[in-house]
Amino acid sequence: MKRPNYIKQVRDRINVAEPGTVFIPSDFFDIAEAVKVNMCLSRLADSGDLNRLMHGVYAKPRYSSLLDANVPPRSDSIARAIARNYGWTIIPCGDTALNLLGLSTQVPATVMYVSDGPYKEYNADGITLQFKRTNSKNEIVAVSYKTALMIQALKALGKDNITDDALNKLSKVLDSSDKQKALSECQRITAWVQNCVKRVCVENFQ
Repeated sequence: MKRPNYIKQVRDRINVAEPGTVFIPSDFFDIAEAVKVNMCLSRLADSGDLNRLMHGVYAKPRYSSLLDANVPPRSDSIARAIARNYGWTIIPCGDTALNLLGLSTQVPATVMYVSDGPYKEYNADGITLQFKRTNSKNEIVAVSYKTALMIQALKALGKDNITDDALNKLSKVLDSSDKQKALSECQRITAWVQNCVKRVCVENFQ
């Protein structure tokens, strides 16, 4: 009986993925057991088929024709792979959330997330990722991504710094479906944040 060619199966899956896709070993556990998968990933990193970002985290190379060089994967892809590896739920927070929602043009040096896991900080291919544990799990678990991201952006601004302009910008990045979800999902969050969410979803800003 012919022995399975595990490295070919792993490479084939990588080949059909988008450049910059980030992988962890468990993404291939349907192909082979952990020891064999780790061996395959290590060999593919050595051959240049993958970039090793940190222990147990790899990325398919992403080429930039503008820079005429390979560039790192998106920081969010790395963060989600790490979270997937440990079974965490994560949401961008702080300046990262403000930047993603257009409330700040500042690109944070450290990419920050709240999670239901422990406090951790990683450096992956020159990108610093910080995961902060939250006790307010109602704000990240069992709510949609956009609702959770809006909550984190509002908290990053702070209760005394909420302006109509900020609420108007948030209103514009949410469609009617997003707003309906947010209204139904914000019932168990901090009162002042809940009030802001309701304003974003209900008021007609000019």
